[in-house]
Amino acid sequence: MGCEIRLVGLCIWMYLISLSFIGVDGEYERRGEVVKGVVLVHGKSSIAKIDDDFVCATLDWWPPQKCDYGKCSWGHASLLNLDLNNKILLNAVKAFSPLKIRLGGTLQDKVIYGTEDNRQLCTPFVWNSSEMFSFTQGCLPMRRWDELNSFFQKAGAKVIFGLNALAGKSINSGSAVGPWNYANAESFIRYTVRNKYTIHGWELGNELCGNGIGASVAADQYASDVYTLRNIVENVYRGIRPKPLIIAPGGFFDANWFDKFFNKSGKSPDVVSHHIYNLGPGVDDHLTEKILDPSYLDGEANTFSSLRSIIRRSGTSAKAWVGEAGGAYNSGHHLVSDAFVYSFWYLDQLGMSAVYDTKTYCRQSLIGGNYGLLNTDTFIPNPDYYSALLWHRLMGRRVLFTTFYGTKKIRAYTHCAKESQGITILLLNLDNSTTVQANVALKFNKPPHSTVGEPARREYHLTAKDRDLHSQTVLLNGKILTVNPDGDIPPLEPLYVDSSKPIIVDPFSIVFAHIPNVVLSACE
Repeated sequence: MGCEIRLVGLCIWMYLISLSFIGVDGEYERRGEVVKGVVLVHGKSSIAKIDDDFVCATLDWWPPQKCDYGKCSWGHASLLNLDLNNKILLNAVKAFSPLKIRLGGTLQDKVIYGTEDNRQLCTPFVWNSSEMFSFTQGCLPMRRWDELNSFFQKAGAKVIFGLNALAGKSINSGSAVGPWNYANAESFIRYTVRNKYTIHGWELGNELCGNGIGASVAADQYASDVYTLRNIVENVYRGIRPKPLIIAPGGFFDANWFDKFFNKSGKSPDVVSHHIYNLGPGVDDHLTEKILDPSYLDGEANTFSSLRSIIRRSGTSAKAWVGEAGGAYNSGHHLVSDAFVYSFWYLDQLGMSAVYDTKTYCRQSLIGGNYGLLNTDTFIPNPDYYSALLWHRLMGRRVLFTTFYGTKKIRAYTHCAKESQGITILLLNLDNSTTVQANVALKFNKPPHSTVGEPARREYHLTAKDRDLHSQTVLLNGKILTVNPDGDIPPLEPLYVDSSKPIIVDPFSIVFAHIPNVVLSACE
């Protein structure tokens, strides 16, 4: 078909013109330079599969006194003080139907549970600079646990709970030694089962693997502790189906430690979870530059690839999750991690992790800090909330091999469409002045479906208000997204586009393009 394609190398050009193309030159508003490119999608078979509820978010324990670089950004977003009656919060979670929510974070290994068997006072965290993480031990009252579960049930959330793995251990020079004292945790699990609260997964400890954050646990001891948790869950949930997942280790990837852990743990964990803060500290003034640098974004692929290799070598059925990812650590950076520009990092992470067979990706946080999907004070969704919701609704389980030719500033990912025919392509334009005219090339496609009178492509264009990357207001197809006075999440309506036209990706914009009339073997 007559397509002009800007490509490097005659061999690529000859290869591409032999394929079937969707789209020809069309009229559109020019924004600076125009580059023509090709999204090449291989449709014979999928290269990975994600969970239907791939998108996950976290709730943390940090009290209002948690401060970073002189700024206190957590407010009342803790599991212990979050306003569970807020309408926006409820509607924001319900919109996913379901949303996985991981309960945990740095302070989880200092939490005791106020069950009837607990003989310690159930007191909140208190700031103390001489303590690890600058806070004393805290307690989760069962009254609050009841309130949280009532909210999760109303919202349709799937709950992952991070247990205290340091109980009973002695910490010497940062190393936590000795077996896990599981008595309080087992009492808490029994209380949860007795009250018929549904838990999707129990996770043991937070950031204790490798060198650890605050404290570390040797791989062999941690494997023994996970085996203990497995036995507790098997016993307490006897006769109950489905049983919760056993998730570990919930820390930063360290190849040697993870290898040793798998060698010792056998089939104990169902999920291997790791954390990602690949942008560095929240105080870094160069976060935006990193986010918009394709080479920098590519750097995290090695982590996903290495973990996938270790899991495959282990011979287990364990699955990989990103259990916590905030991009920039120490609560993020205001007007970066809570602004439009962060969606380029976030969506690229979702796409990249899926390519490497990651099943679930938990964003730090749902609310709290400067990287919440919701504003900590007002609960109004930040731009990344809408990015996450579009992904959840449009990107199906099966991941397709995708390559973009034309410019290195385009990030491209393709999945079989979710709950519909066809495919969904995600395009991220990291360039500030170049409009990209993208044609879609399909390899191993079948004759397309045809629906009389219905446009074949549905597009969702995300841009920042006034083209300001640091805006906290996002536009969908030119219209501002905001909740109404009743706290309802706005509908995410597509733009219907003639399939004979290319996908136009404006500078600093994000496009989801759902093409329902494409038939690929991988998606059948």
